[in-house]
Amino acid sequence: MTDWSLPQLLAGLHDDIERRLATARKAFGHPGTKGDASESVWLQLFQTYLPQRYQAASAHVVDSKGTFSDQIDVVLFDRQYSPFIFHYEGQTIVPAESIYAVFEAKQAINAGQIDYAQKKVASVRRLHRTSLPIPHAGGTYPPKPLPAIIGGLLTLESDWNPPLGKPLSDALASGDPDGRLDLGCIAAHGMFGCDPDGCYAIAPAGKPATAFLFELIASLQSSATVPMIDIRAYAQWLTG
Repeated sequence: MTDWSLPQLLAGLHDDIERRLATARKAFGHPGTKGDASESVWLQLFQTYLPQRYQAASAHVVDSKGTFSDQIDVVLFDRQYSPFIFHYEGQTIVPAESIYAVFEAKQAINAGQIDYAQKKVASVRRLHRTSLPIPHAGGTYPPKPLPAIIGGLLTLESDWNPPLGKPLSDALASGDPDGRLDLGCIAAHGMFGCDPDGCYAIAPAGKPATAFLFELIASLQSSATVPMIDIRAYAQWLTG
């Protein structure tokens, strides 16, 4: 017989995330420090529990045309097949082809933060991504279709009462389709998800942080592997 309990382990994971987010909100007075601490909690969750083919970092995203995204709180990107990641003066810059998902991490969800996150997500989705034919022993496979980039918002609380009501669903459904938020967690209350037709499901999930993590992993599995990057398209920027 064993004293291990899977329900307790899963519940403990959520409880730890919610507690750390709450501590970050209460313990730090400066808004920027609060934000950095909350962002760090989510990054550590992904760095610990996602398969190693995925990496998580706060980063900018760049494409082969030289266009940069806004700074993104949480970028999930491929490290197994991506040929380069830039690190410069404490900043991480990731090629657009390697991106699986992008999230903003905030203290609370409200209409303003949803609009802000939608614009950040759109700045990544609008980047150009290359996809080359894939060589194999018998010839080549055609270029891999570009997978959809998952976008979302991560918070501790909701500024609405009730926290998961119609104002939340209305705000999520508004805005530019390029900025659609596919998946999100409101750790103290629940999570939300969006199907391919743009219909949202918002639920007060038991232990939302753990439920969100599992749903994210399932979504990443559906995304399969990133396309084969055209590294020569980036090399054209070499000068001198």
